[in-house]
Amino acid sequence: MTLSFLIAFLLITVAGYALDLLNLRHLRRHGSEVPPGFEEAIDAETLGKTTAYTLEKSRLALAESLLDNLLLVLFLFGGLLGGYDRWIASLSSSFIGSGVLFFLLLTLAQTLLDIPFNLYGTFRIENRYGFNTMTPGLWLSDFLKSTAVAALLLSLVTAAAFAIVRFSPGFWWLWVWGFFATVSIFLMYISPYVIEPLFFKFKPVREEGLEDEIRALMAKAGVHVSRVMQVDASRRSTHSNAYFTGIGRVKRIVLYDTLLAQMTHGEVLAILAHEVGHWKKGHIRKRLVLTELAALAGCWLSFRLIDWGGLPGLLGVPSSSFAAQLVILAFLGAVVAFPLAPLSSWLSRRDEREADRFACELTGQPEALATALIKLSRDNLANLHPHPLYAKFHYSHPPVVERVRELRVMAESQPGDGLQGTGSV
Repeated sequence: MTLSFLIAFLLITVAGYALDLLNLRHLRRHGSEVPPGFEEAIDAETLGKTTAYTLEKSRLALAESLLDNLLLVLFLFGGLLGGYDRWIASLSSSFIGSGVLFFLLLTLAQTLLDIPFNLYGTFRIENRYGFNTMTPGLWLSDFLKSTAVAALLLSLVTAAAFAIVRFSPGFWWLWVWGFFATVSIFLMYISPYVIEPLFFKFKPVREEGLEDEIRALMAKAGVHVSRVMQVDASRRSTHSNAYFTGIGRVKRIVLYDTLLAQMTHGEVLAILAHEVGHWKKGHIRKRLVLTELAALAGCWLSFRLIDWGGLPGLLGVPSSSFAAQLVILAFLGAVVAFPLAPLSSWLSRRDEREADRFACELTGQPEALATALIKLSRDNLANLHPHPLYAKFHYSHPPVVERVRELRVMAESQPGDGLQGTGSV
């Protein structure tokens, strides 16, 4: 049985690398072709940079993945899991304390292993292509703060979850699921006010007239937004983005200052209208419900498998702690979930297309969203030629060339009588 799981993992890993290779070969073959409709914004030099940037990032990701998978195989199948489990038991005899130590030290080890890849990606690749604006001091500050916040949250949540297991051994799966669901929603409320300001500085949007246009757009969509903010993303990178944060009455719109420098007001409104579409079409609520249902099923199945007592034997380990069995379950879950990736990606792409249509109906300006996507692709050196099979597995959004083509079909059939953005950035 142990050999069967190892072979299954290796087959899935090889399949993933084969998809990556297929995607890169497709890019090399078509990377010099300017997609229809992109001629005014994309030239041969930009395409060359895009191809080189994608290849360099892919090589780095491949190196990191190879190391991670090698360590994972050694940890699970090379006897390290049992040794680590015994070592943790020697540090603490407490069920809760040993559980916290087990996951905290594993997470810290993974964080340390990621440092060289993070540094190389930030200060070599991102620097080379003009994206990185972060100083070493700022990188270190972000690293220390993010590590501290993650360690604190992980310790508190793990301690509470293990306490629930100890308190209710027969129904912990239900109470742990409810606890994690509550924590997730709570973090959505407090993150904009407690966690995000640790890393970024937020201030009201200063572009003349833009906040009024955004609020008019939100009012037309029937969405209440407490604040419209811009964030100093340019201190770290020239990459651009915009997003909603918070939940319920504490929803906020956050615009990267880099986005404001690149887009017209109409394009900013089109991007935000797309995000509003996710709220109005219930995508966020549906995803949350599906995620929680899957989590509930996962908790119940985990309870049944741990209660069965045969999990350690699946990996050739005579016995394991509760924490170690959770690691085994996570590994098995990843193996089982791989074939479901295309379905998950398809559902996400379907929602993105629906949000695009909503944005066009709300603003009456499909061309504004199309040009915004083209600018984002150009300025972020996004791959314009993903292999179709790779996109089906990994793309949560439709490839940008497809999105632009569909938007321009809408533009041909839809009069521009919606809410328009005035002025430019």
